[in-house]
Amino acid sequence: MERPPSTVAVVEDDPSMRRSVQRLLNAHGFMTEEYSSAEAFLSRGASSKIECLVLDVDLGGMSGIELQRQLRDSGSKLPVIFITALEDGALEAEAARAGGIAYLHKPFPGALLINAINSALAPSAID
Repeated sequence: MERPPSTVAVVEDDPSMRRSVQRLLNAHGFMTEEYSSAEAFLSRGASSKIECLVLDVDLGGMSGIELQRQLRDSGSKLPVIFITALEDGALEAEAARAGGIAYLHKPFPGALLINAINSALAPSAID
């Protein structure tokens, strides 16, 4: 029996970047949910079955790292892949401490994101 497509949430405040990531993921067989802010993601309905989160670091309002910390503190094991246009080693280290699976600098090759998601969703990564 074939497994249904995994659902990946994309939290990105730039509409064109959010749309580009969504199209890339859909082209590789993933279902997607889009959110323009961390707050919008947190207020989503409980019915969504998100298996991975692609999260911009620099969002208006709550940052991506703050969102990841809040999720982790609430017991979430949701794998997070950070994306950012910021070149800041301290921020990258902070994202790693917050539990990020990967940290990709925009613009990044699509294959890097797809590989990071596939790694995050691998059965050994979820256990």
